[in-house]
Amino acid sequence: MTDNNRVVVLLSGSGTTLQAILDQQNQYSYQVVGVLSNRPEAYGLERALHAGVDTQCLDHKLYSSREQFDLELMEHIDRYNPDLIVLAGYMRILSSAFVEHYQGKLINIHPSLLPKHKGLNTYQSALDAGDKEHGTSVHFVTEELDSGSVVMQAALEITPSDTAKTLEQRVKVMEHHLYPKAIDWIVSGRIDIKDDVISLDNKPLGPQGYRIAEQNIVTEH
Repeated sequence: MTDNNRVVVLLSGSGTTLQAILDQQNQYSYQVVGVLSNRPEAYGLERALHAGVDTQCLDHKLYSSREQFDLELMEHIDRYNPDLIVLAGYMRILSSAFVEHYQGKLINIHPSLLPKHKGLNTYQSALDAGDKEHGTSVHFVTEELDSGSVVMQAALEITPSDTAKTLEQRVKVMEHHLYPKAIDWIVSGRIDIKDDVISLDNKPLGPQGYRIAEQNIVTEH
């Protein structure tokens, strides 16, 4: 493992994405050192405990403002001395101070081929737009929603029989392979960001990052 492999995961729900990250931890160079949630009932906390990972919960309802909550959350995160903060179904809008504090160290995964279909309901949006393909993007987080530099994308062809539900199921499978791979590439130093430009192995990538097709998502290294 590298010396810069410490990962903290933020989540709000069941933790299926976290589980994929944990399940593939041994084959990659990252180490999940902490999992934090804003919801006490989040099953993702149980998943982390079962894997022997330290957990913390800060109930956002107990704080008077988003800024106050994020300041305390930052204090808890920083105790882990993380190299990367991973959003995995974290359903909170982040304050400017939070995003700035972790600039270049904070990533998210979004179920579309950014910059297409930012926000919610991306599967139906892709169908309504008549898109030929859909997918998922790992990107660095900025203050503007779903607008940070894209690290990697995984794409699939939309079939005539696809619905929003089937698209979601297919994309989720890709996400559970793409996100651990992206985390590994970042903490191992293969991925670098400078002036909002992403490089892989010192070679600049285009605005959509490194793209992997659905059929290659498991085997691509």
